[in-house]
Amino acid sequence: MTLPRDPGPIAAEFFAGIGLVRAGLGRAGIDVVWANDIEPVKHAVYASNFDDAHYVLGDIRGVQGCSVPKVDIATASFPCVDLSLAGNRKGLDGEQSGLFFEFSRVLREMGERIPPVVMIENVSSFVSSRGGEDLRVSIGELNKSGYFCDVLTVDASWFVPQSRPRLFIIGTLEPLGGEASGMAGPLRSESVAAFVRANQDLMLQELSVPIPLQADRRLNDVVERLDASDERWWDGKRFGKFMGSLSPLHQDRLALLGQDRITQWRTAYRRTRNGIPVWEIRSDDISGCLRTARGGFSRQAVVEISPDGVRARWMTPREYARLQGVPDGFDYSAVTDAQALFGFGDAVCVPVIKWLAEHALVPAAMAMGRQEAEKAAV
Repeated sequence: MTLPRDPGPIAAEFFAGIGLVRAGLGRAGIDVVWANDIEPVKHAVYASNFDDAHYVLGDIRGVQGCSVPKVDIATASFPCVDLSLAGNRKGLDGEQSGLFFEFSRVLREMGERIPPVVMIENVSSFVSSRGGEDLRVSIGELNKSGYFCDVLTVDASWFVPQSRPRLFIIGTLEPLGGEASGMAGPLRSESVAAFVRANQDLMLQELSVPIPLQADRRLNDVVERLDASDERWWDGKRFGKFMGSLSPLHQDRLALLGQDRITQWRTAYRRTRNGIPVWEIRSDDISGCLRTARGGFSRQAVVEISPDGVRARWMTPREYARLQGVPDGFDYSAVTDAQALFGFGDAVCVPVIKWLAEHALVPAAMAMGRQEAEKAAV
């Protein structure tokens, strides 16, 4: 006789976007039973890949705690625009990033059904936003609801060929880790360690999680092989402007790569140097951090260096998806390419979420479940 398997943890996903948090949680055996986001375009992608019966499309300001089911874990990837170094730096006073307080409100309104475990994700500059005050306020809000918090920094480049450092707050309603040491390491940057040392009055903890093993990741593994006749390759005029904007350093970088006589790929960004827009090519075999593509300065280009010469084009949505650890079967056909780029650039790296779920969220949820069962038995 086959005994029934204990059900895994269940989760509610705030600021769900196109569903990449759900994808990562699912790979770790966590079932998402409720989700919310305000963007119809993102919901369209989500609905193309997951059962969206539980997806509440609308402003989080309209969500009441009583409408969210009892879950083991709540996640929130709230907007980064006011926290990002590329944004306006208004911090939690900004209209978008300030929506964190709506997430905190919903948690409080859930009362006795408040999730035992929470995970919050945002840009790594969250730790420095307004001199660390925004992170302090956020953790203070979670502390008021009873959460003991660990602050982790995880880079997607450990799993995929994309430089994407992100900050994660993991909170539990009971302390499950040791006292926060304020020591820097691979999972806790020096800026995070300094924050911990400066905020000893907060309810902080240090969960026991292993350092990820770095995967063998190369840009070569994600680049779409487009035919030379594909219209997405830049024409002579645009390509000429690209080459003409390169500084001597980047011209030399291209020339050196061309000497290898093999086909290689690099990514490039447009930046403003001394008031002039220029293109800069990465020296390493990974991409820069994907961004929410709203224009040429936020989009990445792919540069192909082969024995036949050099050519360039904008990065495709499928390449964005692969850099976020998404399989090629992921469907974004319900939206335009520009909308897909925005959705992926505003999302999370799936293997990062899977790793955090396996090594932090699932163990924490199980430990909290055991504690709850022991209290009920007394």
